[in-house]
Amino acid sequence: MDAHATDLESSPVPLSQKPGGGPPDHRPPPAAGPGRETALARPGTGHGRRRPRRGPRRLTGRDLAVTGVLLGIPVLLDIAVVWGPALASVGLSFTSWDGIGEISWVGLRNYENLFTNYPAFWPAARHNLLWLAFLALVATPFGLLLAVLIDRGVRFSRFYQSTLYMPVVLSLAVVGFIAQLVFSRDQGALNAVLGDTGHPTDWLGDPDLNLWMILLAAAWRHTGYVMILFLAGLKAVDPTLKEAAAIDGAGEVQTFFRVVLPTLRPVTVIVGVITVIEALRAFDIVYAVNKGRNGLELLSVLVTDNIIGEAARIGFGSAIAVVLLLFSLGFVVTFLVQEIRGERNR
Repeated sequence: MDAHATDLESSPVPLSQKPGGGPPDHRPPPAAGPGRETALARPGTGHGRRRPRRGPRRLTGRDLAVTGVLLGIPVLLDIAVVWGPALASVGLSFTSWDGIGEISWVGLRNYENLFTNYPAFWPAARHNLLWLAFLALVATPFGLLLAVLIDRGVRFSRFYQSTLYMPVVLSLAVVGFIAQLVFSRDQGALNAVLGDTGHPTDWLGDPDLNLWMILLAAAWRHTGYVMILFLAGLKAVDPTLKEAAAIDGAGEVQTFFRVVLPTLRPVTVIVGVITVIEALRAFDIVYAVNKGRNGLELLSVLVTDNIIGEAARIGFGSAIAVVLLLFSLGFVVTFLVQEIRGERNR
């Protein structure tokens, strides 16, 4: 009895025997066919079936229609609002038209009269260049200085950041009205602070002073915009670059000009283009003060006076607009070319 039990315990259990004493399973193992591959057929694979690689998904008609609408509408709006009027101005600059009668071709006569027989043109062009120089050499560096100070984590930095950025949300027309409240001759805040009541200074009426006062107002708004852009760029600078410069013995000024400022080149390009555009398209701030006269002449004001003024010289005004466009493109393209060449040399 004991020997028979020993023999049963030592005998191997068939592979087809189910656990628990059930009847044996005589079903054959599944065969591997052409559509079914087992893990044994592919050693080293964790799964029995490999998914075939899919090629690039083809766009359906609906996808093409949606893409065409999303791209076509902005392109059409851009052509209708920007490029269409720009090209129309170029064409009309060679004509004489009052907006109602027939259009007559005059060739380069408008440009000849503009450069030789229009006294307001050269002062306006000089004021635009002065506007550009003031924003580029005064307002932009000051905005960079404010960004650096705020980035260093001074106390109440969030308050300073919000306060300095607040003028950006105002239009230049509103800034012009604020400038009148500050620089007005009789009831201005500046003369009240200076106590000049007997012989008050006419800050906005004197042609030798009013342009500089308006430039201060425009720079007040431009500085906050530049500060935010540079501050965003400073936040993206890798701190390890500053630490490596400090280990090498560089001071704060050397670290800024040799490490931080070169990394801000993309932001500097954007700021430069914005500064050129802001300087050459300035219009509403001077128009709100004195309609762009008496020392505040700008090319944009001359365009408006000739196109929608009493003379309605649309061809002549278009010639001034083309000159302003060439001014803008000249500065922007030159600036971008210099930046691209500098990037390639590095």
